[in-house]
Amino acid sequence: MQTPLPFSQAAPEQVHFNRQELNVILSLYGRMVAAGEWRDYGISSLRDLAVFSVFRRTAEHPLYRIEKRPKLANRQGQYSVVGLDGQILRRGHDLRTVLRILERKLIRPVD
Repeated sequence: MQTPLPFSQAAPEQVHFNRQELNVILSLYGRMVAAGEWRDYGISSLRDLAVFSVFRRTAEHPLYRIEKRPKLANRQGQYSVVGLDGQILRRGHDLRTVLRILERKLIRPVD
């Protein structure tokens, strides 16, 4: 017979971004909006992952998805950036490091 887990050890029903993670993501989002690259976003909290989707226009498919998969925390890293075609552009354990691939779009040569 299985004994139920105490509430503190029970698996969460959904995965969410915490406040610190959202601050990092929204900081990048604000800079990209100011640069005219991004215009809208959506947040999804699912059973296995949390997703922050970035759009150029509201009616389109997301340009990028920033995903958090806690089950991969001990392996490849729980954070990843996924491109429009579904290809994983970067994966890692540190959210700021993973998001650097998107910050490169802000760097432009000055004429």
